[in-house]
Amino acid sequence: MARYRGSVCRLCRRENLKLFLKGERCYTEKCAMDRRPYPPGQVGQGRRKKFSEYGLQLREKQKARRLYGVLEKQFRGYYHEASRKQGVTGEELLKFLEQRLDNAVYRLGFACSRAEARMLVRHGHVQVDGNRVNIPSFRVKPGMDIILRDKVRDNGRVLSAMSNVEKRGVPGWLELKSSEFAGRVVAEPAREDLSIPIQEQLIVELYSK
Repeated sequence: MARYRGSVCRLCRRENLKLFLKGERCYTEKCAMDRRPYPPGQVGQGRRKKFSEYGLQLREKQKARRLYGVLEKQFRGYYHEASRKQGVTGEELLKFLEQRLDNAVYRLGFACSRAEARMLVRHGHVQVDGNRVNIPSFRVKPGMDIILRDKVRDNGRVLSAMSNVEKRGVPGWLELKSSEFAGRVVAEPAREDLSIPIQEQLIVELYSK
């Protein structure tokens, strides 16, 4: 399966935005965005170039895609599905991305990053309504219960992530029961639940051409 194997810190620097792809490291002084807040490459320290209209749209799409760890083909599929639904296409697109199981696990605080959450799901450590689910793109819906299996609850990375959940916060569409290592989907995600500044309309304009 295709996946990005390079430095994720370069992705944050490329988008000129903290995407929190390294988990706890992003909150410390070791964060690459704090140490080198310019694009990667030999000429990165120069003045940032001015983007064209297409360039702005492309950067916004890449920002959202990299934030959720989705490859281009899958991201485009989410867009086409969102465009067929009633409502604002851009908001529907972000809603689909937020409802991914790996994102829900990360948002509940069971993992320090979406990459770690994806690993928990792929290794079968997450149950949805009592059933083990190992598909990161599984779409969670209101009323579903998300639980970590007993065998991973004493894992150091999980405990570290849980200790920082108050600092990160849990969005309103999820309810966390930290003592039970469980969470519940109480509603569909709203636009205000997305804290990262993404201009979804630019993504819609890019794919509408």
